[in-house]
Amino acid sequence: MKQKEISSNIQEPDAVIREIDDEHIASSTDTPLRPDAFDLSDSEKKRLIEGHFEEIMKILGLDLSDDSLQGTPRRVAKMYVEEIFSGLNPKNKPKAKLFENKFQYNEMLVEKDVTFYSNCEHHFVPIIGKAHVGYISSGEVIGLSKINRIVQYYAKRPQVQERLTMQIAEDLKKTLKTDNVGVVIDATHLCVSSRGVGDTNSTTGTAHFSGRFKEANTRAEFLNFINS
Repeated sequence: MKQKEISSNIQEPDAVIREIDDEHIASSTDTPLRPDAFDLSDSEKKRLIEGHFEEIMKILGLDLSDDSLQGTPRRVAKMYVEEIFSGLNPKNKPKAKLFENKFQYNEMLVEKDVTFYSNCEHHFVPIIGKAHVGYISSGEVIGLSKINRIVQYYAKRPQVQERLTMQIAEDLKKTLKTDNVGVVIDATHLCVSSRGVGDTNSTTGTAHFSGRFKEANTRAEFLNFINS
């Protein structure tokens, strides 16, 4: 995906609810889950998904006796539960350990170009993007790999980009015990490029700025890091 410069006047997702193609809208910061979402074990979920996906393939007219297709329902079920939607289950949330900021580093830390793969919750097709995360320590710091893992955790569920942006930011603020957090996401949505309008060139940008990142100078410094 081609990296493009991200403007400092980008609209924040909590200020605008973006309409998504067939008049779907982003509805909530929390992922919509039923109260009984985790009553079934992973193995039970895979068994049920396998059966239902087999029926979908049959309805489409596919011959499941073919060597290439007969294992597909099982593979899809495993992929859904263990991989691309594993972020739905809180047991998979990364444990982020904080460390004392012994270097007394009080400037901005930026982790940019964190590649992620998510899935649009409206059509269940991929969202492919990069997340850029910055924070200013309140006295403690987090391991760099944990920032990536937090991004991946929230990406691995049916998503809309606004929610993904907010979830990453809110988790980092809670984990780092600071409001000084900035998150920018630039992503390609296959529900736009591979179907519907069929636009293969456009990307979508979202941002969340809080604490000192709401200040023009700090926000500009963060965006300069990203675009450098």
